Amino acid sequence: MIEDARWLDVALAAARPQAMAALLRYFRDLDLAEEAFQEACLRALKTWPEKGPPRDPAAWLIFVGRNVAIDSVRRRARLAPLPPDEQLSDLEDAEAELAERIDGADYRDDVLRLLFVCCHPDVPATQQIAIALRVVSGLSVGQIARAFLVSEAAMEQRITRAKVRIAKAGVPFEVPGAVERTERLAAVAAMIYLVFNEGYSAPVDTGRERAGLCDEAIRLVRLLLRLFPAEPEIMGLAALMLLQHSRAAARSDTEGRPVLLEAQDRSRWNRSAIAEGLALLDKAMRHARPGAYQLQAAIAALHARAGRPEETDWAQIAALYGALERIEPSPVVTLNRAVAVAKTAGPNAALTLIEPLGERLDGYFHFHGLRGHLLMQLERSSEAREAFTRAVALARSAAEAAHIREHLDHLAGSAP
Repeated sequence: MIEDARWLDVALAAARPQAMAALLRYFRDLDLAEEAFQEACLRALKTWPEKGPPRDPAAWLIFVGRNVAIDSVRRRARLAPLPPDEQLSDLEDAEAELAERIDGADYRDDVLRLLFVCCHPDVPATQQIAIALRVVSGLSVGQIARAFLVSEAAMEQRITRAKVRIAKAGVPFEVPGAVERTERLAAVAAMIYLVFNEGYSAPVDTGRERAGLCDEAIRLVRLLLRLFPAEPEIMGLAALMLLQHSRAAARSDTEGRPVLLEAQDRSRWNRSAIAEGLALLDKAMRHARPGAYQLQAAIAALHARAGRPEETDWAQIAALYGALERIEPSPVVTLNRAVAVAKTAGPNAALTLIEPLGERLDGYFHFHGLRGHLLMQLERSSEAREAFTRAVALARSAAEAAHIREHLDHLAGSAP
């Protein structure tokens, strides 16, 4: 039964962008499309375990969701006529015919239409990404709030305001022209990378359940690449995600505990994904227009090209993080640069670099974990113990907490 539940979760998550996009095209109302999709999912949870999965889950959800939405429109306005047929699109009743019409081109156009509606310029950037994560990828408000490091209540308000803005702005539910698409590209790319990070940075002991998010983000960035084949930052984003995701099989041990990069079995890295990522990065860099995604991909590439941990070019990684800080200043980028600085200039230099970040990153697990590690190297055991204790309190999973407790046990064993 558990396996069935996992399969259903994966199938519904995979079908969501396509189904939501098609329902939005039919009804041109975000709330109505979302309600229809949720109702279709509830019916799928009742029907699929008994009768088996449909041939095309997305088509089934679109078919059922469309009928649910039509019934809802009729109930809400019994005296008002339905929208004209051209607004509801064609309304055949045969699921098979609907499935035949949902080919690769329809998927691309519908999903991109949905992405661009969510990332419309009338909506502030933070709201664009939040509503796209909620509507397109189906992340919970809590998951999105964690990605933005804000409370769930604040994120709920942000998503609600975005929906209101889209409704009031009369946003056209069409794929915009080439110029407007280019203007919205950065917001769409940022949203896709957040989707990827939600899966990639999930606690290791829950990561398998959310691994599909990484694959979905890679599928979405491939769609953008087909629309923007000469855009180096989209190539860089695709390369970055492929290179990071290539390490998925080696990021945890047999007991589900996280394995740090330097301790990973590199023979388990996905070499085909690495080769594709490196090729995309090389192609992007030939355009000589470096951006944040390309720089991050270049850092990932240096790890991927190192056959052994000791072969890693940490000096170049530190330089690339320095360049990334100039393009997109961020305390998390500085924290990552400190890791490279520790390798090249020692723990004291790295600690000096991250100490000013304490107030902004006080609620960030990795800040306290790194700080504790640096203090331990400097044999400042009491301060290291405090930092590790704070990290344990912020751990998002038992595996993360257990990893930090190993350091605490080491400190306790070495105490006089």
